[in-house]
Amino acid sequence: MKVLVTGGAGYIGSHTVRMLIEAGHDVTVLDSLEKGHREAVHPKATFVQGDIGDRAVLDRVLQGAGFDATLHFAAYIEAGESMQKPERFLANNTARAYVLLEALVAHGVQRFIFSSTAAIFGDPEYTPMDEAHPKKPTSTYGYAKYQVEQGLDWIHRLRGLGVCCLRYFNASGCSQELGEDHNPETHLIPLILQVAAGERKHISVFGSDYPTPDGTCVRDYIHVLDLARAHVLALETLQPNEFRAYNLGNGQGYSVREVIEAARKVTGHAIPVQEADRRPGDPAFLVASSAKIRAELGWDPAYPTLEAIVQSAWDWKRRFPKGYATPGSSPRWE
Repeated sequence: MKVLVTGGAGYIGSHTVRMLIEAGHDVTVLDSLEKGHREAVHPKATFVQGDIGDRAVLDRVLQGAGFDATLHFAAYIEAGESMQKPERFLANNTARAYVLLEALVAHGVQRFIFSSTAAIFGDPEYTPMDEAHPKKPTSTYGYAKYQVEQGLDWIHRLRGLGVCCLRYFNASGCSQELGEDHNPETHLIPLILQVAAGERKHISVFGSDYPTPDGTCVRDYIHVLDLARAHVLALETLQPNEFRAYNLGNGQGYSVREVIEAARKVTGHAIPVQEADRRPGDPAFLVASSAKIRAELGWDPAYPTLEAIVQSAWDWKRRFPKGYATPGSSPRWE
């Protein structure tokens, strides 16, 4: 298929672009590079630097191109920041997504794979959380994504757009060539590995009084390559006029303290801890049921263990200590 990938220079997007190309798809990446890295874009992908909220850019990319589908990754991802700057997240993650969708419909694109989030569910009413779980987001980030899902349902019904919403739990890990390189970094595993690499003195644990076994937040960690493969499966099976939604996780929750302990084993570093206050909008417990996508698409995580995930991230960190700014860090594409 001919595929447009927004945010394809980012963490999950770049891994998915590589997998799409390896599967034989024709890929164009649209990314503003506000958060992404040009070095992470596969050389066989056509790259366009631009904003998904700029209709003139979208029209130039889409006009006569004959795209079969769009995979939409372009969004701000920091839930904590979304509680400090809610208007920024709503403008970027929701309003700009609708500008994109209006352009896609106008140019006849018939399939849309949406990078959604488990944050749409909020605090769990039961676990593991399946697709039918009530949606009560506790952060602006989750709410902004849920607004897009709701809009997609209407566009699907009224315009026949084929839609698949993929709700990630905690994306993590790296491939040999591509890694996680955010600025600033906010995700737990790379922050812990910065401590192991001597780049920070300690890891902060935000809240130790949650109703969990050790008092710290519990999350379901899913390897980025498993997420990428789910996108390829969704793309290759989705038809126009369909609406699907899948939760993506390992089905196994790990607390912040358990992740720190796994990193200690992998790196051999003590990794000092500093206790801090809870962050607004952080649910205590998020664990996925991925039974639906396993049954319907045959998806199964290839990297299910926490130590394997942390090891892959540590391997990339040691290979590229300054991320994509490391001299000679451009991936050796095969």
